[in-house]
Amino acid sequence: MSELFDTLSFLTPLIIASMVPLSIVSLGGLFSERSGVINIALEGIMVMGGFVGIVLMRALSDSGLPLQLIALLGLLTGAFIGTVYAGLHAFASVTMKSNQIISATALNLFAPALSVFIARIYFGTSNINLGGNYTISEVPVLSSIPIIGPLLFTNAYLSTYLGIAIFTIAIVILYKTRLGLRIRACGENPHAADSLGVNVYKIRYIGVLISGALAGMGGVIFVLSFATRFQGTVSGFGFLALAVMIFGQWKPRGILLAAFFFATVRVIANAYTAIPVLQDFSIPTEIYSMLPYIITLVVLAFASKNSKAPAAIGEPYDAGKR
Repeated sequence: MSELFDTLSFLTPLIIASMVPLSIVSLGGLFSERSGVINIALEGIMVMGGFVGIVLMRALSDSGLPLQLIALLGLLTGAFIGTVYAGLHAFASVTMKSNQIISATALNLFAPALSVFIARIYFGTSNINLGGNYTISEVPVLSSIPIIGPLLFTNAYLSTYLGIAIFTIAIVILYKTRLGLRIRACGENPHAADSLGVNVYKIRYIGVLISGALAGMGGVIFVLSFATRFQGTVSGFGFLALAVMIFGQWKPRGILLAAFFFATVRVIANAYTAIPVLQDFSIPTEIYSMLPYIITLVVLAFASKNSKAPAAIGEPYDAGKR
């Protein structure tokens, strides 16, 4: 029993650390695609947000400010940069009515190249070390709760609790506000929404910009939680977030469950040597490395059959077309 608890104590923080950026970035894609705009640029937006956010945090590391405040400023900066970068996709997709896949692909290709180029100019290397320990050693009172306290409220990241708040706010916005109703309407039947006085272009801009903010923040969270340094990549987390969104059927609760599933698979694949049950199997390391991606393909193959994507997703809105 103690061995099981030790294993859970080791795996749970890692699963949560993987789950938070996946769910936040997936929620970003949800807002964009629910409004009718395909956004596969999440990977590139994560890179840009993570790059600028980490540069700011590194610059403030010797300022004497509390580390958690620096982390919060980095997250907000990443969200802002992500919003600006996503604005390019919104302009191309909504205003110019260009192909949304091509626009997003261009942003994915441009982001790592630009970030590495700037990093090499100003830092002499593409690897930007973050430095500092940004974990919260323990949350007062809550860390004393038996079983749950050590698992959830010790050695955690600020982003974990921020992710919970964002998830709650996203559900409220989508299903309890006028804005959420309009976002969903523009993704399902934009002409009907337009006939009721909804500005479809404005709502789609809002959806894409929200997705940029969440993806940019997710980029900073990724570096904080895993890499501790920026290397011009987020290891495919943006594309994995798209898989989570599709598997979750474009619904927040589905995304949460899908993020937990994919995070668990990813952690097991990377930390299998610390799991007693798996140590007895002589499975090559390469198999574990491929496992998350193989499972992703298999899950999407089955999930796509019952896909419930917004009806008007990917279609540029033309007010004169009925």
